[in-house]
Amino acid sequence: MNSLFERSLKVAPGGVHSPVRAFQSVGGNPLFFQSAQGAFMTSVEGTEYIDFCQSFGPNLLGHRDPEVLEEVEKAIHTAWSFGACEPYSLELAEWMCERLPWVKKLRFVNSGTEAVMSALRLAKAATGKDKILKFEGCYHGHVDQMLVQAGSGLAGQSASSSAGVSEEIAKQTVVASLNDEDSVQKIFEQQGKEIAAIIVEPLPANYGLLKQRPEFLQFLRKISHDHGALLIFDEVISGFRVGLGGMAQKTGIRPDLVTYGKIIGGGFPVGCYGGRDDLMDQVSPGGGVYQAGTLSANPIGMRAGLATLKKVERENVYEKLQDRTSYFTKEISEIIKSEDLQMISEESLFWICGQTEGPVRSLENIPGHQGEKYEKIFHSLLDEKIYMAPSGYEVGFLSYAHTKEILDRAIEGFRKAFKK
Repeated sequence: MNSLFERSLKVAPGGVHSPVRAFQSVGGNPLFFQSAQGAFMTSVEGTEYIDFCQSFGPNLLGHRDPEVLEEVEKAIHTAWSFGACEPYSLELAEWMCERLPWVKKLRFVNSGTEAVMSALRLAKAATGKDKILKFEGCYHGHVDQMLVQAGSGLAGQSASSSAGVSEEIAKQTVVASLNDEDSVQKIFEQQGKEIAAIIVEPLPANYGLLKQRPEFLQFLRKISHDHGALLIFDEVISGFRVGLGGMAQKTGIRPDLVTYGKIIGGGFPVGCYGGRDDLMDQVSPGGGVYQAGTLSANPIGMRAGLATLKKVERENVYEKLQDRTSYFTKEISEIIKSEDLQMISEESLFWICGQTEGPVRSLENIPGHQGEKYEKIFHSLLDEKIYMAPSGYEVGFLSYAHTKEILDRAIEGFRKAFKK
């Protein structure tokens, strides 16, 4: 155990400030990093790693992109926080609303969790109903009402998945299976009059990469509308990752409310929720749905986010990233197939899991021993100076800083790791 982790254990729960950083699912003790640039992170020991975690997704351009850095430095020399109205959030909000037809108004917050919490409160206020339908295999932050899992009985029953979440709170959430129209239909037949909203990751990427059928997402749009419920797309990961319009644009489905995070802050803690005028106008101070935040729309994050998105649009980053991801995943697929593994990808996201006969769209489709297999892969890749997320159920991310030359280095590292 390194001395930094020993010290951290004395002052932080489990020695970390977010659970997956603890290496519990892969074994060993976490690395400590002191700097990052582009596609690389450097440990406190001075070892450089090719980084495919990229802070779990925010760094679409890579760590400390020079153009974003320039804007951040200007921001730091201007103001750190106002607690008052400023033009920077206005510019980012206008930029987003101009490009997202389903977002007429939005409210900036500080995290994806905060965005989801606020969107759920708004949905319940707008519909006058209390229950939320979510899906097993989708993660929506550590909001109490979202920390539930399917119960052991009939579809729609739920149980807390975290200590401290009361049974009363858990009962306000009903849980269905991904890629299963019948389970959703049964829930609405039994409880439709109580359901305020369906919330779903249109590209579930928190428990593996569970790519959904467009028909299933279209079904969610229709059944929610038919029962007077709202459809919330949680695009904290997929928003501005699979394209400027995220999965809403890619599928052609317009959600009533949508949550964003990660990329819109350019590497700083920013989230937001937005949607239709009639819904967003119910948020305080215009309406009765209270939500506030001292550091919401922090000027540094606002300027970093806008600089990121402008560069992404100007340089056609998505098309270039898709080409690089296709090249990378094809090469890795050849390397890992002998180990009965497959590479699943969508735009610049990828995930390694066991071979399956059909698509992996729900938890039931994930092969057994996923965690055990990944533990060996993770440490073998670390030996080759490649850093992946320390969990077999987390996805990998390419950034614009992952050039073909860097990807070739990574491919050779994968080849050596799997020879072991």
